[in-house]
Amino acid sequence: MTMVPSVLLKFLFPPPPSLFVAAMSVITFVSQANAGFSEIRGKHLQYSKFVNVNPTGSGRTQIKISSKTGMVLFYSPALLAGVASFWIFPHEGLRSTILHSAIALHFFKRVFEALFVHKYSGSIVLDSAIPISLSYFLAASTMIYAQHLTQGLPDPPIDLMYPGIVLFLVGITGNFYHHYLLSKLRGKDEKEYKIPKGGLFGFVICPHYLFEIIGFIGVSFISQNLYSFAYASGATCYLMGRSYMTRKWYLSKFEDFPNHVKALIPFVF
Repeated sequence: MTMVPSVLLKFLFPPPPSLFVAAMSVITFVSQANAGFSEIRGKHLQYSKFVNVNPTGSGRTQIKISSKTGMVLFYSPALLAGVASFWIFPHEGLRSTILHSAIALHFFKRVFEALFVHKYSGSIVLDSAIPISLSYFLAASTMIYAQHLTQGLPDPPIDLMYPGIVLFLVGITGNFYHHYLLSKLRGKDEKEYKIPKGGLFGFVICPHYLFEIIGFIGVSFISQNLYSFAYASGATCYLMGRSYMTRKWYLSKFEDFPNHVKALIPFVF
């Protein structure tokens, strides 16, 4: 009855009979992949350096909020979902506990960075902030629920949980470090963009996205359910599109931008 190829069942829990999780797996992957292609086509989610890129089209006034407020709005609902999971689905085994911890830690780091690490140069369009916040909340909640549905199912023959923990820790640490480097580019009252330096910035313009992808892959290895792999795959597609356009933006703004610096993957892309 399952449409999942048998080879994947060596790595995944058998998909539970949940129409919601199955639908969310497809919707999440397709929507994120489409968002990545939209970035390449020039239709950006309006935050960071792309906040004023897209025309409004309809001529209606766009509501803007401070970048700090927008970033906190992005991640707080998902953080609450991660924290609440310990009470909603308690005592469901080591894998579920580690997954809940990874989700809560990931979004706690995001909120912490928004409040205390990032330095901001502008605002965020509310029309972008609300769907981004909702998407993170739905992703966290669905991942937690999908893991709950694996209770009582046979474990995958190949256990990826411990490699997943390593990948998650590498991803979250590398992401934080490169966000810290970005925050040090500007002085107290500076708002202009500069070419990032240090860490892997000498090889790619978006190493923070690279490590974010590594972290998402780590979470999918921890959980080993279909939804988490769909989310990690979709997020990779989106961040590839966003990083490609970020590099293109830097090339257009800085004549001295080094051509050997790739978008996301050193020496490759």
